Amino acid sequence: MSSDEIRKLAAIMFTDMVGYSALSQRDDKLALELLEEHRELLRKIFPEFNGTEIKTIGDAFLVEFNSALEAAQCAIEIQRALAKRNADAPAERQIQVRIGIHIGDVVHRGGDVYGDGVNIASRIEPLAGAGGICISMDVERQIRNAVETRLEKLAPTELKNISVAMDLFRIVLPWERKSEVRGHKSAVREGVAAPTGRRFAWISGLALLLIIGLGWWWTTLPHKNPAAPQVEGGAPATPKTEGLTGTRPSISDKSIAVLPFDNLSSDKENAYFAEGIQDEILTRLSKIAALKVISRTSTQKYKSAPDNLREVGQQLGVANLLEGSVQKVANAVHVNVQLIRVATDEHLWAESYNRKLDDIFGAESEVATAIADQLNAKLTGSEKESLSTKPTSNPQAYDAFLRGLAFQGRVDGMQTNITKSIEAFAEATRLDPEFGLAWAHAVREDGLAYMNFDRTPQRKEAARRAVENAIRLTPDLAETQLAEGFYQATFEQNFEAAQSRFEAVRKRFPNNSFAGELLGGLARKHGQWDQSHQFYKEAVELDPQNVFLLSDASLTDVGRRDIASARQLLERARNLSPQNSTVVAILAATYQMTGDFAQAQTLLDSVTPAVGDDWYFAVMPNNAGFLRKYEPAIALLKAQLSKPQALGSSLGGFQTTLADLQRHAGDTAAAAQTYEQARTTVEAALREQPDSANLIGNLAWTETCLGNKSKALELARKAMTMDPASKNTYTGPIREEQLARIEGHFGEKDDAIAALQRLLSIPYGGPPVTPALLRVDPDWDNLRGDPRFEKLCQEPNK
Repeated sequence: MSSDEIRKLAAIMFTDMVGYSALSQRDDKLALELLEEHRELLRKIFPEFNGTEIKTIGDAFLVEFNSALEAAQCAIEIQRALAKRNADAPAERQIQVRIGIHIGDVVHRGGDVYGDGVNIASRIEPLAGAGGICISMDVERQIRNAVETRLEKLAPTELKNISVAMDLFRIVLPWERKSEVRGHKSAVREGVAAPTGRRFAWISGLALLLIIGLGWWWTTLPHKNPAAPQVEGGAPATPKTEGLTGTRPSISDKSIAVLPFDNLSSDKENAYFAEGIQDEILTRLSKIAALKVISRTSTQKYKSAPDNLREVGQQLGVANLLEGSVQKVANAVHVNVQLIRVATDEHLWAESYNRKLDDIFGAESEVATAIADQLNAKLTGSEKESLSTKPTSNPQAYDAFLRGLAFQGRVDGMQTNITKSIEAFAEATRLDPEFGLAWAHAVREDGLAYMNFDRTPQRKEAARRAVENAIRLTPDLAETQLAEGFYQATFEQNFEAAQSRFEAVRKRFPNNSFAGELLGGLARKHGQWDQSHQFYKEAVELDPQNVFLLSDASLTDVGRRDIASARQLLERARNLSPQNSTVVAILAATYQMTGDFAQAQTLLDSVTPAVGDDWYFAVMPNNAGFLRKYEPAIALLKAQLSKPQALGSSLGGFQTTLADLQRHAGDTAAAAQTYEQARTTVEAALREQPDSANLIGNLAWTETCLGNKSKALELARKAMTMDPASKNTYTGPIREEQLARIEGHFGEKDDAIAALQRLLSIPYGGPPVTPALLRVDPDWDNLRGDPRFEKLCQEPNK
């Protein structure tokens, strides 16, 4: 160390002003004004707690403190002052910051501060969320008995460039809504396919939603969300788990949730094993029809042994909780479980099992059988047989299978985790080619890879081989039947056959929420909107805190134009995942449907979308058009397009969207150039996917805006033929809407207005047109003044 360097232990605080970049692009004068006010306010507070401002980085502060307590007290005071200031400020003048704190070794050199203490604090800050404070475990240890505020533990989190996952906490501020959980990574996969032009960017994404729930089926969403909030000594602060549109039914005495099992192994790499044991016990319980069993997706957010059992039980809608721990040493496994009655905190039953790895299946079956007995759930003969069946006699194959389960459905690096899961299931089936359950799970992972990043013949062949082996070996398993339906929907587009598989699973295994969700998606595709709503309602009852499921369910209500029900679901999802830009984008779209474009913009500005977030960049440009404020949206899209490789198959859609905005903003030369680029991109994509109605529709819109009427109409009608409303009542009408927009663009008023009259009378995805949207959408400007069109713009009750 040089003589001008000083090494010391210090508490480091990073602060960041939320939404500043987006605001500066939209209104740089206001952004600078709020930035200066923010700086003035924070700089008054730092000295009160002996904080030393090291530097500013744009809209961020790096501040050093002598103690963790002073840093935490300062952070709380900052958020208190801002909350008080924001209480009387309009939405567009709100100032919110995120704060991250860590204590560690730092080096002072040349007026700056370096070291892991600084690096870790900078990585923690983004996880705090708007108005929140996130701290490391090292800080929590020093303040836990010195601050009056409650601390919530987050799941172990992998931070960029930090080799070991860290335990993090958030400080629960007294003025927060009780149900609010701040700033965690998106729990809904964002962007599943390329947008097909600004008006039709939802087609491709929602096409997958209605078929297979964006692919996150079966275990849906995170097996272990690394940023899922956990309360220290209790449950996450989440909204009340009501039914789809109302209050939850009475809780059955035969209802149960299996909480995450503690991993007591000295080797923390064995965490996957504890997760797998929990999952296998839950899976066996879910096959007992007399029980109501909550899906794993909703239970993974909790600690293994929460203190506030009654609150957890109410949130999950169950009367009983199963807690457990697993310790694995070489080939020996120790499992401890206890069944607890939520209302009385009574331990109904507890047992410990010491087994060898090759005999662990017996323990899982004994646990499920004992719980059924304690809850007076009578088992049928087939259920008894199912509980006692060993999926494999090869302990190494089973160990690989559990690793596959651990990576399955995670959203923290989706491609990496899918690949790891594929590799683990491949290892399990290599070690035991007769392992039917592993083959069934492999179908899911192969399908997800095929839809998202590996659309090769080899991947499709792997899925075909897996589903055939699963059917040959274990045809009666729920997992096999779901796998077969998944394969039929994903690779064969045989939705009728898939539906029959899902219905059979739902009937035989009523605790399987995924079958209900998948049926809900298929029902809206077939025009059975009320039935779709009911399927989702039942699925949500079994999986009440699944962010994706709540969002997926909302799309049925959006299509039905039941805005109140859709918003209720989306707000629940948003409370669980506040920084989820996909959830926020769908919620913003519901405000667009009712004409509240200012609120839609406020929502869109509240999150920072990732590169290539198709959903956000479908809804955000629409709002720019509705408000006639194009430049900020153009800037955001150009930033996205500066990284074309990251956009992948979405590139053509993003280019078309940018060209639309440039055209409406009056920059016709730039728009023409961008449309030409989009045409080249989409034509290249069509050479690889000639049967894609989405790409053909995108090209139709591009030809429209380049002035090629006959070509545009020909392509739009071809897309309608390929995806007709008679076969797909969810996306088919969107093709009709696209044709109407093209007709309106070229002055074919009679046909365009006739189509709009029909579209306003039916449910469909997109979201569907509404009078409020017709009144402001620039794509319909050529129809304005026609009495027939003006009548459509009036609300039904006017």
